[in-house]
Amino acid sequence: MNTYFADLHIHIGRTRSGKPVKITASNKLTLENILIEASEHKGMDIIGIIDCHVPEILDTLDQGLKEGIWSEHAQGGIQFKQTTMILGSEIEVYDNSCKGPLHVLVFMPAIHQMKQFSEWLSLRVKNITLSTQRMYEDARVLQKKVNELGGLFIPAHIFTPHKSLYGSGVSSRLDQVLDPDLIDAVELGLSSDTGMASQVSELNPYPFLTNSDAHSLAKIGREYQKLQLEEPSFEELKKALKQIGNRTILSNHGLNPLLGKYYGTTCEKCGIQKEAVNTLCQSCGSKRTTKGVSTRLKELADNNTEKPERPPYVHQVPLQFIPGIGPKTLGKLKMAFGTEMVILNEISRPDLLKVLPPKTADYIIAAREGKLSAVPGGGGVYGKIAPN
Repeated sequence: MNTYFADLHIHIGRTRSGKPVKITASNKLTLENILIEASEHKGMDIIGIIDCHVPEILDTLDQGLKEGIWSEHAQGGIQFKQTTMILGSEIEVYDNSCKGPLHVLVFMPAIHQMKQFSEWLSLRVKNITLSTQRMYEDARVLQKKVNELGGLFIPAHIFTPHKSLYGSGVSSRLDQVLDPDLIDAVELGLSSDTGMASQVSELNPYPFLTNSDAHSLAKIGREYQKLQLEEPSFEELKKALKQIGNRTILSNHGLNPLLGKYYGTTCEKCGIQKEAVNTLCQSCGSKRTTKGVSTRLKELADNNTEKPERPPYVHQVPLQFIPGIGPKTLGKLKMAFGTEMVILNEISRPDLLKVLPPKTADYIIAAREGKLSAVPGGGGVYGKIAPN
């Protein structure tokens, strides 16, 4: 068995011809740029690109196969240098069971299954060329189709206040919206971690995933998991989620939830954090509030006395969050040590001091050891590393 880093939620901003896919994502997030960034700079062994249903992206994948830029893995996925791409799609569900829209991720083993899925989905969305389109179909029908094609079905960023399974009052129970037997894992989102999510007993059967939801090249790998697999492929990933034959998730690596954009309940008008949702803001008097993940989980928490043993959750701080590391310094670190995964997880303090001042090197070591303090985020604004 070997260990691999995996980030399974990365958006495409533009197609090869320059057409938008994820409108809010960077123009530099092309399929080719994502693969290069993930393989050569981030050190990601497995990535999930979740806009592969777009017809031009499928055409680009076919063209890349013909040109020998990448190849199809025999066990599922697309191989580019050291990185395997898993073909995915993010979809917005808003059926008769939902009180509000929720996002889900689906992944297919190979290009031909994604083509079948794209054709099926095109009859149920208004614009198949864009990311995260609203699907006019029952969520359970979607789950059955994904299962029929041999794919994976994963509710996305399940606690965030907008467009998630438990956020915005969409549901209080998973089975109100979805078929519990056709869920392969759940994605926690940037403002929660394993300890927080484990308060909800109905999530006990499902593996927890931590992914970046990257809308720019820099954000790739800000959250990820370390997997134990025979090789980086779709089928091995599927076995890891089911814990078959020693394949497993070894650890989750994600932001300290305090750094997430939706950790705390926050006044929408002035951005001041509040203790309760339905109260006037002491700063500006507004009652308009974005309910934080921490508040929502207090509502959802139950007497979960049979929590399964789960992999450790490592509070990872991306290099871009660390004071003193701007683009130039990050470039120097990569020149000296290689990928961001290596810098974050392996390089010793004496070696870091060859490139960084002591205070910045100490920040990286403290981040690695989970010892950094944070000022909580909320209302769509990221938290910050607290100065020493």
